[in-house]
Amino acid sequence: MVYQGSREIVEKGKVDWVTVGFYLLFVLLGWLNIYAASFDLENATSLFDLSGRAGMQLVWIGTSLLLAFALLKIEVGFYETYAFLFYLIGIGLLVITLLVAQEINGSRSWLIIGPVRLQPAEFMKFTIALALARVFNSYGFRLMERKNLLMVSSIILLPVLLVIAQSETGTALVYLSFLLVMYREGLPGGVLFMGIASVIYFVLGVKFSDVQIGFFSEGELITIILIISFAGAMVWNYMKRMKAALFTLLLMGVTFFAAYVISLFSIQIDWGITALIAFSLVAVYLIYMFFRYRKKHYLYIFLFMLGSLVFLESVEYVFYDVLQPHQQMRIKVTLGMEQDLSGAGYHVGQSKIAIGSGGLTGKGFLNGTQTKLKYVPEQDTDFIFCTIGEEHGFIGSTLTLILFMAFILRLLNLAERQTTTFGRTYGYGVVSIFIFHLLVNIGMVIGIMPVIGIPLPFFSYGGSSLWGFTILLFIFLRIDKSRKRT
Repeated sequence: MVYQGSREIVEKGKVDWVTVGFYLLFVLLGWLNIYAASFDLENATSLFDLSGRAGMQLVWIGTSLLLAFALLKIEVGFYETYAFLFYLIGIGLLVITLLVAQEINGSRSWLIIGPVRLQPAEFMKFTIALALARVFNSYGFRLMERKNLLMVSSIILLPVLLVIAQSETGTALVYLSFLLVMYREGLPGGVLFMGIASVIYFVLGVKFSDVQIGFFSEGELITIILIISFAGAMVWNYMKRMKAALFTLLLMGVTFFAAYVISLFSIQIDWGITALIAFSLVAVYLIYMFFRYRKKHYLYIFLFMLGSLVFLESVEYVFYDVLQPHQQMRIKVTLGMEQDLSGAGYHVGQSKIAIGSGGLTGKGFLNGTQTKLKYVPEQDTDFIFCTIGEEHGFIGSTLTLILFMAFILRLLNLAERQTTTFGRTYGYGVVSIFIFHLLVNIGMVIGIMPVIGIPLPFFSYGGSSLWGFTILLFIFLRIDKSRKRT
């Protein structure tokens, strides 16, 4: 025990060795799979040869273990005291990188210092998590106060903009996973729902944009129907008025049914205009309910509908005029709109072949033909999971996912048992990062998400990645070690 005045500060506690065990296991498995992915049949090197990827990764593993040990020895108050300083240093490094970094693989995100290449964006993950934890731990802090919400949003969005400017869109999207932290600390579920709805609108608006049905495209027509359905569900969820919810859906149903009946008399119907009429009727009904009952939720639902429509109409502009051609192609390939097996779809196509060829039990360690013959680009970094799938099959892939799931559940348990807002918020920041990386990396490898180039934690080759995840995790373990116990 350490005492400071009349306050009792608990410093002696146990490190969560279960989490440390997961870390060591992942690092070991990652090292072996990097060796397998980079193994050259003609010029085979040993696991410990520093001229090979596995040998260099071993160096990064050794330095990461030293770093982890040092992080556990630092006083926990140090992280909270200097959280903002870490964040400002991270922002400074992002700016320097943007100004001086050379272009590598289409992005300017690497600082080259002699033989060492570092990617500052990887280290921003823990600095953002620390800064958010420090803000949320402020006395009397309430997220939904305007100034507080603006401050938290700025902490997240500033590095997002800087990293996008470096052409590292994937890493920038990782930072947005901190929305989970905001949700845990008081952000209304409706905001999270709007984010999910926006993704759905974007996918529908892009995927079905080629077929025109009157005034709207097929995608826009489907999305407007979905928006009205969402509005009805929100009326029920927030107002608990089943009749009002059903009436919004009835307005839409009657409008389309009336248009269908009219079409039976050989009158041409513009289904896009029909959808717009249904949308307008529901919107007018919500305004009427707002003035009648003076319930703000009706107004909010109306604004949700209006904002959804505006967002929908901006989708095509953003997709075709804002996104770069290679980004458009990646999305089209993911949505099944393009094949492009020699271009944007090549990575995913070869990755699927590698994973599928592994069958149930895999081809065995170092026996993967797709990876050994270098058919899969970036197979020891972003696409490392395809090596697992080919050499260890469905069983090996499933066990890897189960291990990650158990790891994340363990982190959630640690986050919830924290006795301070600082510890809990930082813990959820750690969880958010790992969940996003896991879902997106494996999703892009198996072709259900766009290829955005983010590593699989502890498995993908790279010092910046391994150091970044190590710092992120072991700061949390140090915070957990010092939590007050009853």
